[in-house]
Parts: sequence; structure tokens; C-alpha cells
Amino acid sequence: MRPTLEPGDGLLALRGGTPKRGQLRVFPDPTRASRYLVKRVGGVRGGEAVMFEALSDNADAPGVTDSRVFGWVPATRSYRVVWTVRKG
Repeated sequence: MRPTLEPGDGLLALRGGTPKRGQLRVFPDPTRASRYLVKRVGGVRGGEAVMFEALSDNADAPGVTDSRVFGWVPATRSYRVVWTVRKG
């Protein structure tokens, strides 16, 4: 998520809430269950199950994984980032 976040930065995230375009969200990686991802919300789809498009801030970086790879993410398993703390 560079330049928004750098390795070692801290996050405070709360579960729930409806995703909104531009928000940072934390959620389990759909391609690797042992880790969580932090991505920016692109689009949001409503209905019975709210889904959001999870986009990287630096889409051209090597190894980027986001909704262009794994599709839209269910909002029920995500957390809204409410505060970031810069390392050092």
C-alpha cells in the first residue's frame, strides 16, 4: 500500500460498517488464508451481501495482489481502518 502505508506502520481497525469508496479495509487474503491484506475500497455492491473491490494504491508494483486477481471481497469479514501510525 505504498505510499499510503510503509512496512512497520501500525493500524487500528474496527470490524463492521459498510465499505465506502476510498476507505482502507483489512481482510483475510482470499489467496492465502494465513495472512491479512490492507487495500483501498474501489467500488461497492449492495444487496443481501455487500461486496467491495479491493485495490492497491500502487498497482504496478511487483507482486501486487488485489481484486484484479481474486475478485470482489465480502464486507462481513473486513475491518475499517480508523487510524494509522507511521513507524519512526
